[in-house]
Amino acid sequence: MNIRRHGPNERPNLLLVDESEWFCSEMSAAFEKRGFSVIACHSAGEAFDIIDDNPPEYVLTDLKLPDISGLVVISRLKATIPNTNIVVLTGHPSIATAVEAIKLGATHYLAKPADADQIVNAFERRSGDDSVPVNGKSLSVKRLEWEYINWTLMQHGGNVSAAARALSMHRRTLQRKLQKRAVRT
Repeated sequence: MNIRRHGPNERPNLLLVDESEWFCSEMSAAFEKRGFSVIACHSAGEAFDIIDDNPPEYVLTDLKLPDISGLVVISRLKATIPNTNIVVLTGHPSIATAVEAIKLGATHYLAKPADADQIVNAFERRSGDDSVPVNGKSLSVKRLEWEYINWTLMQHGGNVSAAARALSMHRRTLQRKLQKRAVRT
């Protein structure tokens, strides 16, 4: 592990942003065992208060937060603390949000479930890996639908009503589809 340390007694700061108290508790314990000083919070608003007082070196954020998108967290963090390493960990992965997260400055984007070692490895990555095998298998129709819905939602700034109109779909139908987990490829 090549995580930055400032001195022999100083531990790198990790901000954990996820609405699940159970998840934060489990991951905090796992990261503290790996040498991090962890601060956990359950919304973007709490995260913004924390970064103003105690800028973190590392951030693990969920994409789907109760108040605003994890993408906004990435954007604000990168504007405030450009050298922060950010990993997005989400139970609702999509190509559209992965691309946007990386464009906004995330170090890596992982789908849940992921363990602490995988996340630490993601923090350490500084460049792409051209040896990753390209999957020759096409996406299923359900997965393509999921990707298109998420792309359309991103194009409309997260506005569900506008995305529903663009998809010629009732808003409630779209909301139901968005609450389902992503279809595996």
